[in-house]
Parts: sequence; structure tokens; C-alpha cells
Amino acid sequence: MEDGPLVIAIDGPAGAGKSTIARRVAEDLGWAYLDTGAMYRAVTLVALELEVPLEDAEALAALAADLPLHLAPDGTVTVREQDVTALIRTAEITAAVSVVASVQAVREVMVRHQRRFAAQNGRIVAEGRDMGTEVFPDAHLKVYLDADPGERARRRLAQGSEQEGGEDLEAMRSKIEARDRLDSTREASPLRPADDAWRLDTTRMTPDEVFEAVRSRVRSAIRS
Repeated sequence: MEDGPLVIAIDGPAGAGKSTIARRVAEDLGWAYLDTGAMYRAVTLVALELEVPLEDAEALAALAADLPLHLAPDGTVTVREQDVTALIRTAEITAAVSVVASVQAVREVMVRHQRRFAAQNGRIVAEGRDMGTEVFPDAHLKVYLDADPGERARRRLAQGSEQEGGEDLEAMRSKIEARDRLDSTREASPLRPADDAWRLDTTRMTPDEVFEAVRSRVRSAIRS
């Protein structure tokens, strides 16, 4: 986008490494980092706290529209001036966020937030599931990271982000595959690579190898 913000869009399914890589690339460039999944998690957190039925799409949309949500360029998430960055990473939130994210009206509110963030910060690395297809279709570079479901399950367990549920590898793999089905079949902005995305299978790569590959691609795209 010549006259708008400069965006590197990184998409992919859960456990593909996009959050880690997007944050590292943003730090490497000195750009703002946009974790769009955190925004849906924040809405989910408040919905559960207020006991808003997750099947009530209208109520969820109203909640999202009125929610004083703020993302800092370093990825910190605040709601009503409370830092919820850690609170949105529990197993309970992870289990419910796909339902909230499937509501079209909620996504419309979040997209406005995301585009405003880009306009305010100028140069951003944005990660999510529809950055290159819906939110920033004119992104300077679109990256789609993927990995085998079994490897993604192993990574999630290694992170320890969902261990309080006591999952083993097979249980986590089943959860990941269920999340993939929900994300890729929903009517509102389904998970899929943009036609012009650079795709990278990270299954047999270390985080450092993925970072170096993406960093090289990003640097080339910026110079071109």
C-alpha cells in the first residue's frame, strides 16, 4: 500500500509458530506487532466473565462493539485499562475462542481495530488467520506458516500453555484438528492461505530456522 501502512501479514493455524515468528520479526525490524488472536481472546475472556452465552451471536457482537480493548505495539493487551495479556492464554479461553471468532459481527469490529492499529503505527507485522485474505489484502508481504498437526500439538504441549487441562499428545492433536476444522469451515473469514502468500511448512524446522527463513523473505520484500 503506497500511501497507507506497510504491513507484513503472517497467517497460519494454531501451533504453526506464527506468533513467535511475527513477534521476532517485528522486534528485528523495530516495527509494531499485531497479535490479532489476542483480540478475540480478550473478547472471549470478558464474555466468559460476564456469562454471555457463546451461542448468542448478537450479544457477543454487542460486547465486542462496546469493549474498551487496546493493543500496544509490543503485544500487550489491555481491557478497561487492565493488562490481560496472561489471562487470555488459559485452556478455558483457548477452548472457547473459535466460537467467538466465528461470529461475523465480532470479526467486523475486530477488523476495524486492526486496521486502525496499522494506520496509527505505520509499519506493522500482523499475525492471525485472515490477515492476508481479509484484513490486509494489500499487505506488502503475505506469509502462511503451516506444520503437521502432530508437530503442532507437540509444540503446544511444550509451551505449557494448555497443560492445566492435563492433555497428552493425542488429546492435544485432536483438539488442534478440531480447531482447524472450525477455523477453516466457518463462514466468516475462514482460515486459508492468500493466493499470493509465501507458504512455509515448519514441521521439521527449529524456531530459529523458521525465523531466519521468514526474516530473509521479509528483508527481500522490503528492499524490492
